[in-house]
Amino acid sequence: MKMKQISQILAATALVAISGATVAASATMDKIKSSGAVTMGVRESSIPMSYTTGDSRFDGYHVEACRMILNDIKDKLGMSTLRINYQPVTSQNRVPLVQNGTVDIECGTTTNNANRAKDVGFANTLYVEEVRIAVKANSGINSISQLAGKKVATTTGTTSVQLLRKHEKANGVNFDEVFGKDHADSFLLLESGRADAFVMDGSILAGNIANAKNPKDFKIVGEVLSTEPIAIMVPKNDPEFKAEVNAAIAKMVANGKMPALWDKWFLKPIPPKNVVVGLELSPATKNAWANLNDKPAEDYAQKK
Repeated sequence: MKMKQISQILAATALVAISGATVAASATMDKIKSSGAVTMGVRESSIPMSYTTGDSRFDGYHVEACRMILNDIKDKLGMSTLRINYQPVTSQNRVPLVQNGTVDIECGTTTNNANRAKDVGFANTLYVEEVRIAVKANSGINSISQLAGKKVATTTGTTSVQLLRKHEKANGVNFDEVFGKDHADSFLLLESGRADAFVMDGSILAGNIANAKNPKDFKIVGEVLSTEPIAIMVPKNDPEFKAEVNAAIAKMVANGKMPALWDKWFLKPIPPKNVVVGLELSPATKNAWANLNDKPAEDYAQKK
C-alpha cells in the first residue's frame, strides 16, 4: 500500500473517531435520540416564568423558550418527533434532579450562581431578575427599614432572605423568617396575614399579585435587593448539550423572537385566568439578549 493511501486511510479513521467522540460526548443528546423523549424540569407556581395551567399542563416564558430550544435540538438530531415529559421541581430538589439525570433541562426560575455551578451547568441568560419585596398595599411598609419586628416570608430553598439580611439598609433590622413550601404557599402567607412581607424575584411577586383575588390589595416596594441572572439549567458534565442549547438560544435571539416572547408572557393576558403580569422589559434583560453569556450572579454583583 502506498504511503499516500495509508495517509488517506489514517485521516479518514481520525475523522470518524472525532465525529464519534462528538456524539458520544453528549450523554443527554444520546438519551434523547435513543428514547425519543426529553424530561423538562418545570415549576408549578413561578408565574409567568414556569407554572402549571391545570390538568398537568405547564407553560410560561422559560417553558416556551425551552420548547423552542428542544425543537431545534430535535431537528439537529434528525428526529421527526420529540416527546417532552414535564417533571415538576421545587427550589430544594431542582439541582439534585439535574445532577442525577432525572431532569435533562430545567426551565424554571433558577439563579445562575457560583455555588450551584459546582453541580450543574447554566445556559446563556435570557432573563435578568430583580429581587424585591411584596407587601399589602395598606401595610405602610415601603422600605427594608420598616420590616423591623415583622414576619417575612420566603420559599424554602431560595436565597432571597439571605440577600435581604446582607443588604446595607437591613443593618440592625430584625425580623422573623417564615417559609412557604413553594412560591404560591409563600404568597398565601402574605395574603392570609401570616406574613407581613414576601421577598422573592420580581417576576414571581408580580405573577402572584396578578393572580390574587384582589391584586390591588398588594404592591411591590423597597430597594432592589439583588440583580440576578435567571438561567436554564443543564447537566454540568455535558458541554456538547450545553453548546446545542446555547446555539438554539442564539438563533432565537438572532431571529428576533425574544421581544415577542416577553410581550406574550409579561404584557398580555396569560392562562389560565387571562391576567396580565404587567412587568416591562428591563434594560438588564435586554442587554443579556444583546450580549449572550452565562456569567453567574456574582459577576452582576461586582458590577454594581
